[in-house]
Amino acid sequence: MKMITIFSALALTAAVVCGSCSEDGPVTNPRQDNPLEIEKETGFARGADVSWLTQMESEGRKFYTPGSDRQEMECMQLLRDHCGVNSIRLRVWVNPKDGWNNTDDVVLKARRAEQLGMRTMIDFHFSDTWADPGHQEMPEAWKNLSFDDLKKAVANHVNETLTALKKSGVTPEWVQVGNETTPGMMLPVGSVDNPVQLTELNNAGYDAVKVVFPEAKVIVHLDGGNNQWVYDRMFDILENNGGKYDMIGMSLYPYWAEQQGETGGWLKVADDCIANINHLKQKYNKPVIICEIGMPYDQGETCKQLITKMMATDVEGIFYWEPQAPNGYNDGYNLGCFDNDAPTVALDAFKNK
Repeated sequence: MKMITIFSALALTAAVVCGSCSEDGPVTNPRQDNPLEIEKETGFARGADVSWLTQMESEGRKFYTPGSDRQEMECMQLLRDHCGVNSIRLRVWVNPKDGWNNTDDVVLKARRAEQLGMRTMIDFHFSDTWADPGHQEMPEAWKNLSFDDLKKAVANHVNETLTALKKSGVTPEWVQVGNETTPGMMLPVGSVDNPVQLTELNNAGYDAVKVVFPEAKVIVHLDGGNNQWVYDRMFDILENNGGKYDMIGMSLYPYWAEQQGETGGWLKVADDCIANINHLKQKYNKPVIICEIGMPYDQGETCKQLITKMMATDVEGIFYWEPQAPNGYNDGYNLGCFDNDAPTVALDAFKNK
């Protein structure tokens, strides 16, 4: 893989973050101050979503190198140096109750990744909390807006967040317009049952990304990578209504597929996902990236096999979702790949790419 030189700001300050939000409307091509040369990898994205990280650190959580000679290490550096991770994914919420995943929190984490020479994916949920197939709730402040004003709110939110990132020296390589938007986004307005409105909301986000970062790759991300019909439904909607996107994003969780009745084990789920990847690339002529992947933390060797298998396909990268999360974190999440606050073998697959 080759290396490219990027420019990053020297320091992140509260003034930079707060100054990113313009009351006069979107900021066009904001400048980056005090550039510093840092090298980043190109090529296959070996990624991790670590959006919980600052919250976990505030709770006193620490992280350690694997093996008997455990050494405490900052989490992103640990993932880079011991797991082969070269890319970080971070979710953005509009007005979260406790502040985690708001613009300031995202900029702080993204800045840390940038200083380590890691690439960045920004994941807009367009919600004050989780957005996923079962929850695509409108941000509270947007609920009474007209449709035209809702599109403006989407664009302004994207612009303000990306402008804050740019001013801090962060240049995202990928930006998701929505998270697991299988049923649509900001329901009911942007439901798949309202295809024109869904497409217009998507395009409002897409255009706002390109104003700040013209080279960023904009992703439309769905869950159930093994489930072809939901991808055909979404991308047919976008194609038929002038939708804009650069990449197709997937989630792949064999555990959840099995919970929903899929039989045949993780190999069957993976094979169905591979068939779907090939189908989508041929039908829509867009690159595919796996934005989320995970298996139970105590199945590290099997997870390593899954990641290895998916890395051999024609995808642009794979991001493990919250690998650093301990078993049972945040009301029961058990699909991380750390045990006793150190990495299992699951991400060893990344070392061979």
